[in-house]
Amino acid sequence: MIQFSGGCSLLGAGTDDDRSWSMQDYEGAIPRWCPGCGDLAVLTAVQRLLEDEQLPPEDTVFVSGIGCSSRFPHYMKTYGFHGLHGRALPVATGVKLRRPDLHVFAVMGDGDCCSIGAGHWIHTTRYNPNIVAIMLDNGVYGLTKNQTSPTSPKGLKSNTAPRGALLAGLNPISTTISVTNASFVAQTGDWLPDHIYATLKKAFHHKGFSFVRILQRCPAYTDQLYADAMRDPNRVELLLHPNGISVPDLEQIYKNHTYHDPADRVNAHRLAEEDGRFRLGLFYQNENMPVYEEVRAVPPKTAEEKLEILNRELDRHAV
Repeated sequence: MIQFSGGCSLLGAGTDDDRSWSMQDYEGAIPRWCPGCGDLAVLTAVQRLLEDEQLPPEDTVFVSGIGCSSRFPHYMKTYGFHGLHGRALPVATGVKLRRPDLHVFAVMGDGDCCSIGAGHWIHTTRYNPNIVAIMLDNGVYGLTKNQTSPTSPKGLKSNTAPRGALLAGLNPISTTISVTNASFVAQTGDWLPDHIYATLKKAFHHKGFSFVRILQRCPAYTDQLYADAMRDPNRVELLLHPNGISVPDLEQIYKNHTYHDPADRVNAHRLAEEDGRFRLGLFYQNENMPVYEEVRAVPPKTAEEKLEILNRELDRHAV
């Protein structure tokens, strides 16, 4: 599904200085997620970000794969591409390569990103295109009605593991930090809307591949997954640093603070290890990594030059 909002043109509409947008201007179709779904909080935070940054809808693209979270482009009044399962990142990278002037977001679920899309996830991290990747992690395949996903915690019962998941869940944070050229890795939770917003804002202003994992509840199948973190502030640990993510009001509620320099990759690995604490904030950032669309940039060609190249290639195969 390719979505076009009214009045948009990917051919380059230009931006009038006197235009402005409110959150309502970014609202697409009425969301059809389950009541209480964490996706709703993420959608609101994203629309708030677009309003505050005043991103022209015709210059903004949301790309998704398949799953509950991947209905995201339908609910945004911007350009959208609802693609195939696990393929959000190569499509988003292609859009950014062809139109580096656009603001590109990729929205994925845990199964979408970490299972069928795992290869794309690893290599997109390595390529480091300037896009924001939002992974909504509810630890289950929700759209297809309750199957174990790569991030399901050990023991979680599902239709494909009725006696409980046999293996510990994959850790998306430590995995992404480990990839060559990783440049931005952060984590937030869907029950903290201000922290979601602050995290996405930091990710948007990073030049490179920004990977944001959002711990998210599925009200139908994993509603208790992050219940401990929601009910007991002592289970949550905020990563704080002048170059990190700060939400002062939350810092008064969540007293467990860890001073962590996001430039310290070794310490980021240590903090990413699961030990019963829910760590939220910026784990790692390297602003000096080359950006793929600049490394891979191809000089523009006229229609005549393209035709000449095409004919030359066809002549190679003529009998």
